[in-house]
Amino acid sequence: MKRGRTLDLQLGPRTKRWWTGALIVLLALFALDVALPPPLERAYVVSPVVVDKDGAWLRAFTTREGKWRLAARLNEIDPEFQRRLIAVEDKRFWFHPGVDPLALSRATLTWARSGRITSGGSTITMQLARLIEPRPRTVPSKLIEIIRAVQIERRLSKRQILSAYLTIAPYGGNLEGVRAASRAYFRRDPQGLSDAEMALLVALPQAPEARRPDRRPEAAVASRDRVLRKFVALGLTTPRIAAEARATPAPARTPFPVAADRIAERLARRDRDARVIETTLDGGLQRSLEALVAEHLKRTDGETSAAVIVVEVEGRAVRASVSGAERDRAGAYLDMTRAVRSPGSALKPFIYGLAMDDGIAAPETLIEDAPRRFSGYLPENFDRRFHGEVRMFEALQHSLNLPAVATLQKVGAARFEAALTSAGARPRFPRRRLEEPGLALALGGVGLTLEEVTTLYAALGDGGVARPLTYVEGPQWRVSRLMKPESAGKILAILARSPMPQGRAPSALIDGAPQIAFKTGTSYGFRDAWAFGVGGGYAVGVWTGRPDGAPRPGATGRAESLPLLFSVFDRLNSTGAPSMPTMTVEQTAPGQRRLREKDETLDPVILFPPDAADVLVTEYGDASRGVALAARGGRAPLVWYAEGVRVAEEESSGRAIWRPTTPGFHEVIVVDAEGRRARSRIRVRAQ
Repeated sequence: MKRGRTLDLQLGPRTKRWWTGALIVLLALFALDVALPPPLERAYVVSPVVVDKDGAWLRAFTTREGKWRLAARLNEIDPEFQRRLIAVEDKRFWFHPGVDPLALSRATLTWARSGRITSGGSTITMQLARLIEPRPRTVPSKLIEIIRAVQIERRLSKRQILSAYLTIAPYGGNLEGVRAASRAYFRRDPQGLSDAEMALLVALPQAPEARRPDRRPEAAVASRDRVLRKFVALGLTTPRIAAEARATPAPARTPFPVAADRIAERLARRDRDARVIETTLDGGLQRSLEALVAEHLKRTDGETSAAVIVVEVEGRAVRASVSGAERDRAGAYLDMTRAVRSPGSALKPFIYGLAMDDGIAAPETLIEDAPRRFSGYLPENFDRRFHGEVRMFEALQHSLNLPAVATLQKVGAARFEAALTSAGARPRFPRRRLEEPGLALALGGVGLTLEEVTTLYAALGDGGVARPLTYVEGPQWRVSRLMKPESAGKILAILARSPMPQGRAPSALIDGAPQIAFKTGTSYGFRDAWAFGVGGGYAVGVWTGRPDGAPRPGATGRAESLPLLFSVFDRLNSTGAPSMPTMTVEQTAPGQRRLREKDETLDPVILFPPDAADVLVTEYGDASRGVALAARGGRAPLVWYAEGVRVAEEESSGRAIWRPTTPGFHEVIVVDAEGRRARSRIRVRAQ
């Protein structure tokens, strides 16, 4: 051999053809694998589960196929059950490539000898392939399962395969997956399972309909006992423990627990593809209040319903939402927290708060409570009695109607409507109107929801800052000021001294009880009874009534809803909550100043559009719908200018309607009779 000589291996023509053919086959298989992947997506379509703030179950929903299929997370499934399942079903699961040649060969030999199938030979991966792509039990189908199993092993880890199998394995009826089965048969997730429970969960997927415990308990027990004998043979349990497990009767199927069903349904509709929907609700409080409302309704007629919302003021997280009556009552499926109803007198605190903001009134201001006509509107008090001159805080505490209407006249109904809308409450009026909102706003002549009014009371507890209620954690972008902190504090202090309901001691006399500022409301014709409270760091709203809006003579907010409100507060944990503002000497001293017109020396203030706002419009020019301009203060008449041009008032409504001609940045100016002005720099954008 010469120095530097290398070994030169020459391939013959036949060998080259063999390697070329093998390479072509491999490339073809790879191409088929890429072009025809296994349909694994079915293993990831699961039932949405709504949970509370701590991850505890509230409610689940079936898949679009009508199946209860809960995602199986291995770290939440009894590890001993996983070990025994693999030992019985596929003992070489962690090592084979999707197909176990030894098990498959053994199954083929026994089939050839006996003429019938005595052992399946299918691995867990092959069973997963059959579940995601069902086919008749034939030899060609078995070959396809083998191919699919190899494909699955290329794509998923062993833990992912086991998780997918335990998610979609059938357990009888519309139950799929070990979590759904465990909750249906054992009322809990598959953790800390007994030997009898493990054996049943191993046995059911092989013949789920024939072994259903709820329909064929004898067959279920027999198949479970066979698996228990396998446990003993494999050394997974002792004969004594297995004998005790065989004495356990077959379990019955129980419905899944349901709490906060309407909120859960609303959130699930919003995201049907979500596996877990995490809410801000407190599951323990939610169930406690559902039981409280159910007990309360037992003492009423069969047509009455009730709804409760509990909001943590800091952050506006909804901690409980009980919506409507039990399922056996009329209208039980309606979400009464979002039903538009008349709030009665529940809006009065906000009228007085804005009056204090505008310098129109103070807690000690004297207001005349006497018969009076307001441009054709002739309100009267609930008890049809009049009290002469009263101080504003007394008028609010006793919910007198005439002072509230007189105060709203000074504040301005349009100003009040704009403040409610900005705070997140969208007033709905009985009919479409072009004119300004009327003074009936003060007494509930408008439609609002329980959620919206509770939002307003939560703002009172947060120094007048309004934020939307939230059912899921996340940032809040819409924040506005309903009233000044000083005004909000005074309103709370006034409401906290309101007359207590009969049989209820003042919170100041109860050790450790939070002081509650509360207000009730009763709509026209006794159709809706409301109660709202702020205290202990919470805002609570209560509504009772009939879902169809029928009258309930004599059913007032004070008699019907206020006792339920205080019962709700009794169940709240208010430890460490901020204290309630207290009444000052100034607020309780006899007042001399009477309610007056808005101070004409005040400068005008633009209510809409506010400074630095983005105004969305659908079209531009003279034919457009336009933007209604609103202001308060100043000496009438007020004159508007936009884009350097005076804005004319419409004859029909008397309102200034500005119709932008171009998008971009603009300046809107209002000038009063004495030349005082206010301006807003805004941006106009297409909607």
